[in-house]
Amino acid sequence: MQELVATASLGSVYLLFALGLSAAWGTIGILNFAHGAIFVSASYACYELLAIQQLPVQVLAVIAVAVGALLSVVMQVLVFDQIRKRAKSERAAETRILIGGIGAAMIPVAIASHRTKNLAFGLQGSGFQASVWEFGGVRITSIQVVTVLCALGAATTLGWYLKRTRAGLALRSLGVDDQVAALMGIDRRRYAWATMAFAGGLAGLAGVLLTLNLGAISAESGDALLVKAFACVVLGGVGSTTGVVVGCMTLAASETWVLTQTSGMWVEAVSFGIIFVVLLLRPQGIFGRQEVRRV
Repeated sequence: MQELVATASLGSVYLLFALGLSAAWGTIGILNFAHGAIFVSASYACYELLAIQQLPVQVLAVIAVAVGALLSVVMQVLVFDQIRKRAKSERAAETRILIGGIGAAMIPVAIASHRTKNLAFGLQGSGFQASVWEFGGVRITSIQVVTVLCALGAATTLGWYLKRTRAGLALRSLGVDDQVAALMGIDRRRYAWATMAFAGGLAGLAGVLLTLNLGAISAESGDALLVKAFACVVLGGVGSTTGVVVGCMTLAASETWVLTQTSGMWVEAVSFGIIFVVLLLRPQGIFGRQEVRRV
């Protein structure tokens, strides 16, 4: 039973992180490899603020969301929009966006790494102490409950928004054919900025929650989480909110099982293994649809 609690908590962190990655990739076609850097930067910004002024954890969460959203929009405006303007084709733009995201991610990670001297940093200055409850021998902490509730709330809200609102349907149309959507009066740039802000805000929230859960993270923590989020999105299917939820919980359950049944050396290999198997057997993912190109 304790393993189920650990799976739900870990899967929820993955979900908060992967939802934004999936939303941007599945709608506006941006696979943001700087997503992990935004995750770390939001938590690091809170760490620096705590060195100046003690702040409650609720305020830190709001700050992390704001920092993550701002960084993500800045990345979109200064990097991805500029690449799309200069690219000769969508395929060329996709490749350059991947490379641009990797390059842009190096800057905030290098700053955090330099300032912390490559050491782990935490949010101890917030004075937050997680409550612990025990039910029949199963230990549950308040931060685990908050993480699960935030993840489920974000997934439910995103799923409802994309399927039940006019703006959500317009955003989905960009993922199908952005040129036709533009002819119908849909402003791609405005939707892209909003989507990136949403993705960055969730990454920032995930950063604070994971830092509180683990006690500390390092400047490189976003890189490993990016690979796992990518595995979750590929497993569930690009653009599918339900698929991301299933993918995150499947990966978390697999890692928890490997960790409890072995020495833990193979945990990191699970993400790569899932990506490899899914790409071989079902490239579109569990809930994804096979792409159809019309000429």
